[in-house]
Amino acid sequence: MKIASFDVDAQKGFTPLCPNELPVPEGDAIVPALNQLAARAELRIGSKDAHSPQAAWVVDTHDKMLRPLPLANADLTWVSHCVPGTPGFELLDGLPAPLDYHYFVWKGVEPDLHPYGACYHDLAEKRSTGVIEFLRQNGVDLVLVGGLALDYCVKTTALQLRGAGFEVIVFLPACRAIANETAESACLAMREQGITLATSLEQLDDILAKENPR
Repeated sequence: MKIASFDVDAQKGFTPLCPNELPVPEGDAIVPALNQLAARAELRIGSKDAHSPQAAWVVDTHDKMLRPLPLANADLTWVSHCVPGTPGFELLDGLPAPLDYHYFVWKGVEPDLHPYGACYHDLAEKRSTGVIEFLRQNGVDLVLVGGLALDYCVKTTALQLRGAGFEVIVFLPACRAIANETAESACLAMREQGITLATSLEQLDDILAKENPR
């Protein structure tokens, strides 16, 4: 069985390091767990949000966020985040540089696009970022997923990978969520699609041992 790990949007803009962006509580604490996933995989995949400060979905204050938009590929309003050239765009310290991953996705570059999952550029999931094809070409069976935030980009990426036919394990210690309520609904949605949620390294290793008996 061939395993890949996937660091989804593990950027400073989703942590308390950038409080004016989308600071997920404890978002800056996931690096050791992401590196533990990579140590159990043959390939390491990563993604970043890469957004224009003039994006169509940008609002100026946090209280205006999460309002519906009549756009094909940006469904909700958000404050500006993860703009190339700013600290919020950077990966968390202790992770590889983007070009040191085996495959890397930059998403949401166009000002009218705000995808959550890293496998497609559009919300209708018609325009591939190439990561599914890369994983298939390299014979990957199982993807270990972590990143930010659990209730949006991690959930959507995991569901996209599962929909493409991969076995998927989301390692919860390598994730943090924007809110408890949306985290719970995200976990339920993932479990319903056959995604495994691992809550500890011991549990993860037990699952991997059963998946890949020697």
